[in-house]
Amino acid sequence: MRLVSVNTGLPREVSWHGRTVTTGIFKEPVKRRVALRKLNLDGDRQADLTVHGGEYKAVYCYPLAHYDYWKREFIAQKTRDGADVPGRELPMGMFGENFTVDGGGPGIPEESVHLGDRFSVGTAEVAVTQPRLPCYKLGIRFGSDDMPKRFLASGRTGFYVAVVREGEVGAGDEMKLTAPEANGVAVSEITHLYVVKRYGEAEIGAVRRALRVAELPESWKQYFRERLRQAGEKS
Repeated sequence: MRLVSVNTGLPREVSWHGRTVTTGIFKEPVKRRVALRKLNLDGDRQADLTVHGGEYKAVYCYPLAHYDYWKREFIAQKTRDGADVPGRELPMGMFGENFTVDGGGPGIPEESVHLGDRFSVGTAEVAVTQPRLPCYKLGIRFGSDDMPKRFLASGRTGFYVAVVREGEVGAGDEMKLTAPEANGVAVSEITHLYVVKRYGEAEIGAVRRALRVAELPESWKQYFRERLRQAGEKS
């Protein structure tokens, strides 16, 4: 993959449905190289650290190809019902991502990027930890309450990475796979395991592999252990 844009932003207060909300979802491209540290990029912060940021969500990556998908979706919606939706050009960082990435093979990148995969980027190294589960603040960014639901249903979630080695990154850097995860659970599979109502044999097998991935946060492991218990399986 290639790093198309590095995007940062500091929390700001916005008005949403009659109340003031503090959010760090507004990101803008940075034209220079940026230091990538254990918890975030220089110049970037999260607002609510109970659900955003931290070691396992140091950087959020979103594929460039998804921009075209959403443009088509918004234009179709505007044509269909005349809604005031963002059918305009979408600037890099619109989805709140720190890294806008391109490439990753056929299909959507979430199908070929796996939990625990390690990538070198610039002078840093990162490891994939989890897909994004959107909160209402994505709706704030797009001015649409239903955007988080549509985003999750699309499967185009992007993914978070932890910082294995600090360094400097910049637009144009290659994201080179340096150590693929042996257990091979794709980001898209994790999203499926989260939303599917009932686990069959395939889901149970995938969960067991995911539980062996060191980079998967403990909160996700607890969730999956509970799902196995509900399915009558031991973790």
